[in-house]
Amino acid sequence: MKTHKAGENKELKLWYREPAKQWTEALPIGNGRLGGMVFGQVKEEKIQLNEDSIWYGGPKEGENPDALQQLPHIRKLLFDGDVEKATYLTRMSMFSTPKYYNPYQPLGEMKLFFTDLQGDVHAYLRELDLHTGITRVAFNVGDAAYSREIFTSYPDQVMVIHMTCSKPGGLTFCMNLNRRPYEGDSYARTSDTIIMNGECGRDGVEFSGVLKAKTPDGVIQTIGDFISVEGASEVTLLFAAGSTFREADPEAACLQQLEKAGAYTYSELKQRHIDDYQTLFNRVQFSLSASNEEQPLATDELMKVVVEGNPKHRKLLAELYFQYGRYLTIASSRPGSLPSNLQGIWNDSFTPPWESKYTININTQMNYWPVEVCGLSECHEPLFDLVERMRVKGSITAKTLYGCRGFVAHHNTNIWAETRPEGILATSVLWPMGAAWLSLHLWEHYAYTGNEKFLRERAYPVLKEAAEFFMDYLTEAPDGTWVTGPSISPENSYLLPNGLRGTLCMGPSMDSQIVHALFEACIKSSHLLQCDEGFRDQLSERMGKLPQPQIGANGQLMEWMEEYVEAEPGHRHISHLFALHPGRQIDIHTTPDLAEAAKMTLRSRLANGGGHTGWSCAWIINMFARLGDGDSALAYLLNLFEKSTYPNLFDAHPPFQIDGNFGATAGIAEMLLQSHMGELNLLPALPGDWASGTIKGLRAQGGYVVDLVWEKGQLSEATIQASTDDHCTIRTSSSVVVVLNDQEIARSNGEQTTSFKVQQGSVYRVIAQ
Repeated sequence: MKTHKAGENKELKLWYREPAKQWTEALPIGNGRLGGMVFGQVKEEKIQLNEDSIWYGGPKEGENPDALQQLPHIRKLLFDGDVEKATYLTRMSMFSTPKYYNPYQPLGEMKLFFTDLQGDVHAYLRELDLHTGITRVAFNVGDAAYSREIFTSYPDQVMVIHMTCSKPGGLTFCMNLNRRPYEGDSYARTSDTIIMNGECGRDGVEFSGVLKAKTPDGVIQTIGDFISVEGASEVTLLFAAGSTFREADPEAACLQQLEKAGAYTYSELKQRHIDDYQTLFNRVQFSLSASNEEQPLATDELMKVVVEGNPKHRKLLAELYFQYGRYLTIASSRPGSLPSNLQGIWNDSFTPPWESKYTININTQMNYWPVEVCGLSECHEPLFDLVERMRVKGSITAKTLYGCRGFVAHHNTNIWAETRPEGILATSVLWPMGAAWLSLHLWEHYAYTGNEKFLRERAYPVLKEAAEFFMDYLTEAPDGTWVTGPSISPENSYLLPNGLRGTLCMGPSMDSQIVHALFEACIKSSHLLQCDEGFRDQLSERMGKLPQPQIGANGQLMEWMEEYVEAEPGHRHISHLFALHPGRQIDIHTTPDLAEAAKMTLRSRLANGGGHTGWSCAWIINMFARLGDGDSALAYLLNLFEKSTYPNLFDAHPPFQIDGNFGATAGIAEMLLQSHMGELNLLPALPGDWASGTIKGLRAQGGYVVDLVWEKGQLSEATIQASTDDHCTIRTSSSVVVVLNDQEIARSNGEQTTSFKVQQGSVYRVIAQ
């Protein structure tokens, strides 16, 4: 049988023929906690620096003390249809004091000033190698070849910059750390080490950044707060940074990190980094083309020809973008770090868009959509740590604002895990679903890994507390259903009969869908753990009284309980399709009528200009994949490439938001494998343009590892590795036979689904007939 071989050594590099002129052209490096943006400039190199705990200001308590008293009155006003008065009262009584969270901020910049680089620069190359997680800058001046390798090591927790020159003694430069305009202290500590210290406002963290130089043949000295290197052929720089968020004395902690890292040679540091990085990155290979030849086009050139419509290069960019999303996950979210925020860990502004917070009405969740399916389960850990810290603040918010048990969060949180309503815009502030949605990520981790210890000790306590809040918070509507409110459909608005806009409401569709998913996960967990039978029964009874997805007069899914006219028919949020993705309440096989209504909703949104932001476009890719429409999913992936991607492949909202990168990476996986409905759906939304290909190492719920090979638009062969004894069901579009140890154990006989028993550690071949 002819098979399409995956290019395990396929060229996977972002590369450019010129230095970066703008931040969105620079190349990102990171180890989850410590990040940098490498510009690759020749004579004055700049590396913009970030450390994940550099947030302005400290924790605050701002729950409005008048909320609980006014809550019943606000609900009555909304049930009575007096939206304007309810909104007026809600803004005063339930919005927080103060209103906004503080921003995530840059750590600073590292500048390197080179001398003796006289003459024309030629053979310039700037690249990020996704196979190694290393950025490289190389160029020639005259007959001398210069090279820089830059990476941030997770095992050694330092940034490493290694420079060489083919001309003996050809490296002479000085370097400095700065944080304009919020400079603190900067000084030379020893003849090879400089330090930058600072603070982030009243009650904020204090931080340190320490830079050390090593060379086997040059002269190193400090002058002022610069390190000077003269006449070297090879230089290694080590940079450490930290704050009082983790360390009582961050300067001492940085010096200790540098001392430990300094005990290794550069080759050892590099290999330790590569070994750690490849343990994660090498789990998944993806190929839409059989060739392993080097990409002759620089990445910005590749994007240009893709926009012009070249099919071959579309595939190359899809491969690169998918693996780049996995790289960004590894670089921005590792155990012990904070989660990826709106910009991952890369931010050059002291007043970034939306404060570069954790926006939890979709954006933070989207950051973590690819982690389980793409073999990066460990990278989920920082999000779980944040959710666990949110339980403390969230229980205070639940009691103070709503008089409820459990814990709650609204549409944003921050480094301090704060949960109160944030902001002043009625379109976004009072949405009490953030904690519930985040809690589902812990359930998803269990669903993929089958780790019962994790379910018992970490996931279920979070799910239960989130569910307890809604058991107290839900209120009975006039039609007998139990609904949330006051709430919103995130950031969207509707038109009232008098022509005014409304946002606040009772029982928006997304809320009911999230509560349904939460109760369902909590009930399943209770069964699996054989605990809390009484609470489980209460959840089951209440879940049966939640509003179900409703189809409106035009065949669309309704966004609100009332069939309002939409103020923005092309709005970027499509919140009422949560039940389609990432939820599982709507499915093309089990609920075809609702799936058709979801499709109608999606088409209507897009016909009116929806999907115009990067992250929204990424969500649409996933939704079309769930609807089995691979061609439309690919069309919106190409739309994202054309309209919402910067030269360094960062996602453009605009401005930069990293969620679109992660959402599109998840969307590519969603086209090829789905497992959310309790079966392995193989190639559920394969685009026609991806006629042949291979993907290896995808993960599926139930603890499976899945490899897929397809030719001429049809599955050729799959391998499924089981991590536990279970019963596996697969869905395919053509007849297949299942083989174990060369023995047939199941056959589809024309059916779309095939079931068979699996044993832990066994590998099953699924062969097309």
